[in-house]
Amino acid sequence: MIDVKTLCLGVLSRGDASGYEIRKEFEEGPFSNFSDAGFGSIYPALRKLLEDGLISIAQHGTDARPDKKVYRITAAGRQVLCQAVLRHPAPDRLRSDFMFMILFSHLMPSRHLERILTDRIEDYERLIEDMERRESCDAAHSPPGEKFVHGLGLAMHRAAAAYLEEHRHQLLEGIRLQTKVAE
Repeated sequence: MIDVKTLCLGVLSRGDASGYEIRKEFEEGPFSNFSDAGFGSIYPALRKLLEDGLISIAQHGTDARPDKKVYRITAAGRQVLCQAVLRHPAPDRLRSDFMFMILFSHLMPSRHLERILTDRIEDYERLIEDMERRESCDAAHSPPGEKFVHGLGLAMHRAAAAYLEEHRHQLLEGIRLQTKVAE
């Protein structure tokens, strides 16, 4: 399994970055397609990578702003990253609060369930729109692997939105029938 240290090495292999810039890669960049890492895991990972000599740090600042730490991958860090991507990947695991809630949708009022489904479809539509916009902006400058991952992520979000849209009525009707039987 890829850990946060390896993910940080991946981000830094693309160029020098501050902790904030690394976090943005997990929110909006190509890393948003497969992982999430917050400051609470990024900074300890960066500290360990520094200790191990896999990254270096430079202070950048101006008179108007305090020094900003900018991290850079070292040759040893690149070697560790290369070793990580040569390993066989672990099976994908989906972790989703939404899916947990839907598993127990029979415990919800139907209006609440309808709202959750509608909100999730709208979330996917916004995400798809944002990804399509980024795709058109970055198309000429993205390496083939990044384009492929972006396309796969986009296809997965489109499929999830379509599934919810096409099958939500089955869930809602099933819950309504279950409620009638229980009464």
